Amino acid sequence: MGCSPSICAAGKRKNNLNILEIAICVPSMCVPLQTDLQRALRGLIPKDLADRVVSQRNRIVLVAEGEETSGSVVTELQRALEDYLPLLLGLTNKEHGLQEVVEFKWKYSEDGKEVCVANSWFELLSVIHMMAMLTLTEANSMLISENQSGSSERLVSADCMRDAVDLLLKASGYMEFCVRDVLVRLPTDIKKQLPKDLQEGILEAISIQALGQGTEIQLGLAVDSQNVSLSVKRRLACEQLSYYGQAHYCLSGCNTDSRHGKKHLLFIKWKYLEAKAAAYYYHGQIFDKGTEPSCHVSAVYCFLAAEDLLSESKKACLNFCLTAPVTRIPPLWGAMKHLNKRIPDVASKKSQMYGYLLEQEKGLEILPDLPEFELSLRPDDFELPEMDAAWGRQKWEIPSQPLKEHLKDSEDEM
Repeated sequence: MGCSPSICAAGKRKNNLNILEIAICVPSMCVPLQTDLQRALRGLIPKDLADRVVSQRNRIVLVAEGEETSGSVVTELQRALEDYLPLLLGLTNKEHGLQEVVEFKWKYSEDGKEVCVANSWFELLSVIHMMAMLTLTEANSMLISENQSGSSERLVSADCMRDAVDLLLKASGYMEFCVRDVLVRLPTDIKKQLPKDLQEGILEAISIQALGQGTEIQLGLAVDSQNVSLSVKRRLACEQLSYYGQAHYCLSGCNTDSRHGKKHLLFIKWKYLEAKAAAYYYHGQIFDKGTEPSCHVSAVYCFLAAEDLLSESKKACLNFCLTAPVTRIPPLWGAMKHLNKRIPDVASKKSQMYGYLLEQEKGLEILPDLPEFELSLRPDDFELPEMDAAWGRQKWEIPSQPLKEHLKDSEDEM
């Protein structure tokens, strides 16, 4: 949804229409721009160390801005970001006194706006945010079949689904780390300069949403297995519902008036309705196992609620896809591939079967509450790597610059 054109290609497109297909929501993407680190660090750290910092950051800039459109771009960017982190940590280290020396420049997908902030913790926040978005992009690619051939269903292997869950937990961990360990290091005045993409509530929403999508995939795997009980399926659907509810709550306190903000909110609404439809369907199946007439009545109310919610979720999906930036209406996959037909069929059949009981209970229509469960998925723990060994030198020998060279540099800058 919010990627730069070269990075977006890691998600599958139809070449003729150039419209993205979304399985995993990637709300926003920020990319670094060229920054004159060399001049800012001159004379403060050894030249070879400054050269390495500049080289690693420029590597990220070049890959992110390149024209290459293969899926390998995501892998290459992730590797470049991971290689840059140990060097960047030296700039965040308070003992080195370089936290506010360099002005870092980034461009944000929402409106192409450039943001310059002279704080290395802002750079770290942006780097880890980019790592999270790339991880979500990779998960999205994993769930979209290469050859759809106009099929109304998406074919995804169980291995790809499990790998996608691992990626979602990893992305969630990145976002949690940003909120818990990086955002709190930024002064209040700098927080006010941050783009909407980096609002605390939005970072929290993305972290929780990733857990919701991981649970959604787990439900799909459970539906495809004959050994998983109705109780487990209901639990997964209810957990999925809770995650999306929490994500929506986080977004509700943020400024989502932007184009991508509105689309992000619509995605959460769509997935929330799908999850609620699935939860009521499995809740009804468990009631229907009972022997008392009241159990069958409760089951029918659950099935009818599931049918209404399924209908609302389809409208929400269409609304999401048609909202700019326009995305392709996704083929059915996971649990919804099964439930899309199953819910209306069961609601119709059970309504007819127990119609006489519904007549007797007329006026006492009460939809049973859904059960609440302790949430199972947790973000992966993310830890920063060790600071590059070059920052640990006891004594830096910074050669003084001859006056002639200094004057030449000054002339070049002018």
